[in-house]
Amino acid sequence: MGNGKKPYIHFSLSIIHQFHIVPKSLSLRSGLGSILFWSVISAAFIGPGSVTACAIAGSKYGLQLLWVLTFATLGTVWLQEAAARITIATGQDLGQVISQTYTGVKGRWVSWVLFLAIFLGCAAYQAGNILGAVSGLALLTGLPVPALTVGIGLVCIGLLWIGSTQNLANFLGLIVFAMGGAFVYVAFGTPVTPSQLTKSLLTPSFPDGSLLLINSLIGTTIVPYNLFFGSSIVPGQSLSEMRLGIWVAVVLGGIISVVLLLAGLLIPTDFSYPHMAQVLTDSLGSWAGSLFAFGLLAAGFASSLTAPLAAAVTAQSLLGVQKNSPVYRGIWIVVMLTGVTFGLLNVTPIPVIVAVQAINGILLPFVTIFLFVAVNNRTLLGKYRNSLAQNVAMGSIVLVTAILGLWNVWLAFQS
Repeated sequence: MGNGKKPYIHFSLSIIHQFHIVPKSLSLRSGLGSILFWSVISAAFIGPGSVTACAIAGSKYGLQLLWVLTFATLGTVWLQEAAARITIATGQDLGQVISQTYTGVKGRWVSWVLFLAIFLGCAAYQAGNILGAVSGLALLTGLPVPALTVGIGLVCIGLLWIGSTQNLANFLGLIVFAMGGAFVYVAFGTPVTPSQLTKSLLTPSFPDGSLLLINSLIGTTIVPYNLFFGSSIVPGQSLSEMRLGIWVAVVLGGIISVVLLLAGLLIPTDFSYPHMAQVLTDSLGSWAGSLFAFGLLAAGFASSLTAPLAAAVTAQSLLGVQKNSPVYRGIWIVVMLTGVTFGLLNVTPIPVIVAVQAINGILLPFVTIFLFVAVNNRTLLGKYRNSLAQNVAMGSIVLVTAILGLWNVWLAFQS
């Protein structure tokens, strides 16, 4: 068993060095600190969208869509690393660099179009976030959905207004990872062999009717607003600390997505949150069903704080909006109210959550093209600009997501 793992370890290390990931020297303390910091990115994409899309993929298509999670996890690493590298190299975030790259009337158009794309994406995500949080709380309490929606919305608005969100978001993120740990245990009970798992993780497959779900899995993992959000919050880290933190934190998030999909294999009928809670209850006991409900609430609530804030931060970055100004607060309030409105309309949460993740998957290539141009700016980045290998990796992400997104739009028009 030990000998069988060595080729994979050697291959992984060669890939890591190829993309300049592992530092030559990195202290244990700084490495752990960087991993904990960048876990905010993985916690951001492990929201109701991930729980829903991954479990539906397992329930409906078995292992056939596991490859999407491999692609999306690696895509998240490469894109977040590029956005963070821009900040480390220039002292400016992604939006500020884009604003400098495109000046005059053209620059204003680029900034506004990019902001509107991120703003609409955040509003779409927020609908899924609120619906997911309310669904989890409804499972726990049985209270009416409208009352829960208003309550969650008011608490989020209050926390964002006073700016006291980080500690709560970190706590809720820990709950989400605890839920992921429960799913890891459940995944070991699925009838899947290591060879089947490996093959499915590496072999692309497009079963009939799966394109919307493929875009959803991509959109819920490679979150477009995280590129601006992550770039704007890079602390005083070295390049090596940043790379280690992103790789470890995001890969752990990708593993949770994989086990969510594997847990979906155990759902014998159409996916629903009560069915998922029952799967955990049957495998681990009643406490696990309650943990799932609380984890769904935590994932939705933490993301409900992140998405509105990310829209406002993007406006600050691209448009020069002052932090905590009336416009800044107005932006996150509109995003928040969008989610609350969907909750009050009492729409069925699961189709909406899948659809909004797909919308962001379709928007993704548009945003990543500007990141690709920015990270190749020789004047601003100098030695920190992309290498050939990094350009190939990023180019493949842009190309694949663009093809899948346009394909999805084409099928929608045909329908």
